[in-house]
Order: sequence, then structure tokens, then C-alpha cells
Amino acid sequence: MIAIVFVACTDDADRDWTSPEASFKLYNTTLGSSVLYETMENNPFVLTWDKTGSSEYSVVFSLKEDFSNKVTLGTSTTNTFATTIGDINNKFLQAGASPYSASTIYVRIESGSEVSNTISFGVTPYPVAGPMITAPTAGSIVTLDVTKPEELVKINWNDYSSGVDVKYTIDLSKKGGSFINLGTVISTVAAPIKTLELTSKDFVFALLNAGASANVQSEFDIKVTAETKSTGGTITLVSNVVAFKATPYEVTSYLYAPGAYQGWNIDTAESLISPKSDGIYTGYIKFVEANSEFKITPARTWTNSYGTDDNINLIYNGGGNIKATNTGYQKLTVNTNTLVFSLEAYSWGIIGDATPGEWSADTDMTWNSTNQTWEIANVALVGGKDVKFRLNDDWGTNYGGSNGNLAAGGDNIKVTESGNYKIVMDLVNLKYTLTKL
Repeated sequence: MIAIVFVACTDDADRDWTSPEASFKLYNTTLGSSVLYETMENNPFVLTWDKTGSSEYSVVFSLKEDFSNKVTLGTSTTNTFATTIGDINNKFLQAGASPYSASTIYVRIESGSEVSNTISFGVTPYPVAGPMITAPTAGSIVTLDVTKPEELVKINWNDYSSGVDVKYTIDLSKKGGSFINLGTVISTVAAPIKTLELTSKDFVFALLNAGASANVQSEFDIKVTAETKSTGGTITLVSNVVAFKATPYEVTSYLYAPGAYQGWNIDTAESLISPKSDGIYTGYIKFVEANSEFKITPARTWTNSYGTDDNINLIYNGGGNIKATNTGYQKLTVNTNTLVFSLEAYSWGIIGDATPGEWSADTDMTWNSTNQTWEIANVALVGGKDVKFRLNDDWGTNYGGSNGNLAAGGDNIKVTESGNYKIVMDLVNLKYTLTKL
């Protein structure tokens, strides 16, 4: 840390230090540019004066012409003072100069009861301190209300008053995890911004995406990175990490698809899920017969439903039944924002020399809408051989992996020993299990 010493006169109580008569001459500064850049940090800054002889000189500067707030820049026992651009930049900032803003600096030399003339020059310092997060505060608990999903959550920070545009990047992590981007703010000279506003729902989704569990209090870290660009290059400064606690609520919402494929029973209808509650829902339904009819409901009740007149566009509380023209597993996507839906073939299976079909035929999996996983309850596998997962009996989309982690197009999964297995594939968390029965 650089100490700043505010100098008080002790030589002569009656001396006028605000506008004294010069006793010796201070020459103009060697500062080559009024705008300072981080790349100039180690460049020299030199002052010389014409007074010689044994003495101790104090080099003082001020942001005011009368030196009423003077600060010591340094001392010397010769008629030369040398330091660096980085040193004077820091001291100018600590004295109150603003980064990226021009200030006039007044400098003089003091030696006992004698003082030099004053020189002045314009200077524009560069920033050296990163943003300081003011909300949430360290150790605080951010309260989230499931009944107020549109309530705003604010991330606030303090920063230097800049004369340049600043790009702020706000990152979040669950304690011990990796940081993910929470948002970006562009602060301009004309419209400075030092806050990021998110709806409670979006903030909760970010917490969950960072690895938190719904309805469980977790500790999180947050940081703000400031990036500025100028002729001297890009300066990137990062705030201290602030830790806070929060309990994210469940943000997932559901629709349901009762139909002929399951006897029109509203209580057992397949569910469609919208992880972000953004009006986009997906689900997987196995249709045994072509042109099988169904409806879509927002709850497990017939009070309200979606139908259609053209088997493309949805009508709320109107229209006829929707039809699945093809058989087999279909991925049903519903957009309640635009009131359209789509159906496409979508089925997962296992293949490999460890499976009943070896490398020639897939063994189909079943969709578990409760757990949001694809499963096989019981299948015979051969030990020492391999298995993979693939979509729609085709190698275009396939997963391998190791140690329970799925990888797109990854290595074959080795079966350790022969026997009957329950297999579960979780595409949300990219996990798989092979459990010997």
C-alpha cells in the first residue's frame, strides 16, 4: 500500500505557504504525455531544480493552486527527484484525481523555509482499483419469494468516475464451483450504470444453473469485472469476490398431454416441462397408433385446455383434438407464447456388443417423465464388452462416456461383468448409471 503524507509547515508559523515567494527555480516536468497509460507504468518521471547544497527537499503536489490540500510526492537530498509514472499515477488517484478525467496538478519543492516556484500540468490518470460490490453484502442472505417472480434482484457496485465507457461483466458461482456469466452492463460517459437488475425468476434460474438445488440454502460467490479501452490499450480490473447465501425456489413449470395413448386419464397424462418457465415446454410421448388424438392442459384438470383447428396452431379453450400422425416416441414441443406446437420422432436406445442387438440393432429405452430420464428397467449385458446411447437408431447423435458422465460422441462405455442391468440416462445433467440387478 502507498502511504500518503499530508505535510504541515513547522518552520515558520507566520510564513504564507499558500502563495510564497519563490527562493529557487523548479524546471518543467519531463512528463511527455498528459494522458497516462498502464503500459507507461515503469517509465521514469523526473523533476530537477537549481538549488544545490546539502539539504532535504520535499516534492509536494496539489489539485488546488493554493496548495491547501498538498500531498508529498517524495523527498530527495539532491536537486533531482526521480520516480515512475505508476507511482505518480497512484498518488494522483489517492489525492482525489479521477481515472480517465483530466486534472491539473500543481507541483513545487520545499526545503526548510524556502520554496520553489510552482509548475502545473494537465494529467489524465488510468485506473488501478477494481469495482467494489455493495449489494449483496458479504455474508448476507438474499431473500427470494416464489410468489413474486418478477420482483427485481439488484447487483450493485461502486467504481471510479470514468471519462470513458466501461464494460462490466458480472459472474456468479456456487461456492467451490466454476463462475458463470450472470450478465453484462455497458456504462457510458453519458449514462453511467453500476447495477445489474434481474427478475427473481431469472436470478433463481442462474443460481440453479450454477449448481444449486431448489429449496436448499447454498452459498454463492459473485464478482464484477471492469474493462476499459483507450489508446494505451485495454485495462481489466476485477472486484473482490463477495460471498452471500440464497435459497432458490423451483422455477420449472409444467403442461400435461392427456390422450388416447393413455386412455384420456388426466391423472396419468405425460407431462411437458419448461425448465425456465419461459413458455417453451417439451415432453416425450409414445404413440402406439397413427393419428392418435390428445389435448394439452395447463393443470391435471379439464377446466382449461389447448386444442387446434389445423394441427399446427393451438387454440386456448377451443379447437378440436390434436393428432400425432406417426407412431413411436415423439418429442412434443409447445410454445404458449406463439401458440404453436410440433411433433418429431425422438427415441433413445442402447447399442453395442454388450447389448442383445450387439452393434446391429438398438435396444429401446423408455421415457420416465417423473425423473426426466430415459431408462431400461432390465436388460442382459455381456461383461467386458461395450455399450453406447444413440438417438433415433442413428449415429448422428450418440453418447458415450466414463465414470457415470455422458459425453457427446464419447468413448464406448465398458460393462464390467455379465448380468442383468437397470440403465438410466439423464440428458439434463449428462449422467448415466448401469446398475447390476
